[in-house]
Amino acid sequence: MVLDADLSTSTKTALFGKKYPDRFFNMGIAEQSMVTTAAGLALSGKIVFASTFAVFLMRTYEQIRQSVCYNNLNVKFVVTHAGITVGEDGATHQIIEDVGIMSGLPNMRVIVPVDSVETTSVIEYLVEETKTPYYVRLSREKFPPILNDESYEYRPGRSVTFKDGSDITIVAMGVMVSMALKAAETLKSRGG
Repeated sequence: MVLDADLSTSTKTALFGKKYPDRFFNMGIAEQSMVTTAAGLALSGKIVFASTFAVFLMRTYEQIRQSVCYNNLNVKFVVTHAGITVGEDGATHQIIEDVGIMSGLPNMRVIVPVDSVETTSVIEYLVEETKTPYYVRLSREKFPPILNDESYEYRPGRSVTFKDGSDITIVAMGVMVSMALKAAETLKSRGG
């Protein structure tokens, strides 16, 4: 089941809704109701994905904590427009503290995919192999694929090393990996 808070064109859940209209619900601009509905559907045995912009999901902290996390329900929150790369949406749509907020909730797991290849693999993993709450953080901006191997398979607790070196370690997640790789190239060009 996929629920969206009236942003399905931007979050791209409309594509799912077009293909599976009987499993898609546009909940309107009512994020708290979306989360509570997601919890109810999960209690009835459904695998539920709920999507909106990251900043708007933060309105639902109490519902996520009480209804989803304490009950360890099979609800996957897949948010977009996270971080400060929201472009023309402006400062009111930016959020950087969401990873910290969601990481502190009981039973919640947070994933920040690096690119479209990893995002696809993460969603497949969440459908097939998990039954607990997850928060998947996506950006708005388009970044080139970094994991160019289509056979890539997401597994939790595993990191990926993109460049080897001996002078410095740069750790990044999500779209910031693109920036970290650029920083590594800059350092290399300066003799680092």
